[in-house]
Amino acid sequence: MNIKQFSIWLNSHQSNCLILIFLSIGSLLSCTTKSVPSFQENNLEQFRPSYHFSPAKGWMNDPNGLVYLDGEYHLFFQHYPDSTVWGPMHWGHAVSKDLITWEELPIALFPDSLGYIFSGSAVYDEKNSSGLGSTTNPPLVALYTYHNLKGEKAGTIDFQTQGLAYSVDKGRSWRKYEGNPVLDNPGIRDFRDPKVTQVTTADGNTTWVMTLAARDQVQFYQSANLKDWSLLGEFGQGIGAHGGVWECPDLLSMKAPDGSQKWVLLVSINPGGPQKGSATQYFIGDFKQGVFTPDDTMIRWLDYGPDNYAGVTWANLPSTQNRTLFIGWMSNWLYAQVVPTPTWRSALTLPRELLLFDVDGTLLLKSAPAKELEKLRVKSYDLSGKESLLPSTAVEILAEVTRDDNFSMMLSNELGEEVIISKEMGLVTVDRRKAGKASFHPDFAAAHAAPMSWEAKTLRIFLDGSSLELFVNEGELVITSLLFPSSPWKKLTVQQGLGGIEIFDLTK
Repeated sequence: MNIKQFSIWLNSHQSNCLILIFLSIGSLLSCTTKSVPSFQENNLEQFRPSYHFSPAKGWMNDPNGLVYLDGEYHLFFQHYPDSTVWGPMHWGHAVSKDLITWEELPIALFPDSLGYIFSGSAVYDEKNSSGLGSTTNPPLVALYTYHNLKGEKAGTIDFQTQGLAYSVDKGRSWRKYEGNPVLDNPGIRDFRDPKVTQVTTADGNTTWVMTLAARDQVQFYQSANLKDWSLLGEFGQGIGAHGGVWECPDLLSMKAPDGSQKWVLLVSINPGGPQKGSATQYFIGDFKQGVFTPDDTMIRWLDYGPDNYAGVTWANLPSTQNRTLFIGWMSNWLYAQVVPTPTWRSALTLPRELLLFDVDGTLLLKSAPAKELEKLRVKSYDLSGKESLLPSTAVEILAEVTRDDNFSMMLSNELGEEVIISKEMGLVTVDRRKAGKASFHPDFAAAHAAPMSWEAKTLRIFLDGSSLELFVNEGELVITSLLFPSSPWKKLTVQQGLGGIEIFDLTK
């Protein structure tokens, strides 16, 4: 079965994606244990990640306003500091110089009379096109959605509008624009999550383009000054997955392997993901004068796991980096508000580089772990037998697929809890049905599979606190999964088809 046939299979089996075929594993091979240091607990509260960003306290969901400036990666995020469940949305704020160590700063944007501060984006207005800074001190400009709760409760449909804020001190303080909202609601109930980018027009000039979620479609707007916006076009009617509301779009200009320019459109959807609940789909095609034309109408997912949602990319990366850098919310709206973390809720995924690659003449989008993550490696251990202790709760595992494109490995603890990672019959599966705490939601304890018609050659697995991120072939297929073991994972067992295994301790 080639990639096009697999895409057709996936489209025709959306309702059955959870009824999966799992590996029938024979007798476990005799095992020898590789000597590693005694298991080390991270000095963190239970399930708190070591090297993923999570807020010090309170609720977090979508990453917002990702922008790079003067050596700092700015990360804003949907945040309710007063509770571990969703509430009046603020923009939390953190910065990093290396994508690994994050400093959480004071809240950037607070709700006001126009509403809660929903998701959006930030750009560096280098030429001061907005007039909100100066030519010597250009501003950072944030575009976000106002959600007017009173309007929603009153039964109106135009309770979401787009607002603007700006900073002239490298993002440390923000002023809201006096002319807010900068984009009124045209009569659409779900009208939100502006992602702004700068696009070169046919005449060689540049313009700001806003990609905005509108019902179960996206709309494209254009502006010369980030304050006055006009509608360019729409995309999505009858195309892609439509099991829920479209959210958090992102329009990306990328290079194909042959050097040609392509456009990629990310669109998150809730519900309607391949594993129930929320997920992010993508389209590859061309974008011209406000019209996005996809190469085909197949449904494809950026991450086939249940726990990567609302991800977007960083703006203003230096040209020397020559990459598209992404991060997502590591949870699922099915159960995000009831996971067993009492003082904080949610972390973000690892930062990932997005790249186009070709399978049987079809372009797909891969998500590779950002190269900075290699700096986390404290010490490495080779797995010489079939079984090994894990050195800590924060590890990276590298493995080569050695036999017939099929493989299976198990992570386990002394309580008999386990998670199995496998490939058989063209399906890559992460099975968390016996992986620990799951009673908080009936859909949590499940196995999640993804079709992969091409050969699996390598695995890269990141474990951290309460998460597992699986990258096959450096991100050609990705499955992100939350796990809440009653006791940390302590043992790796190879069941079939894997060799050359190296375990890295990532304990800070």
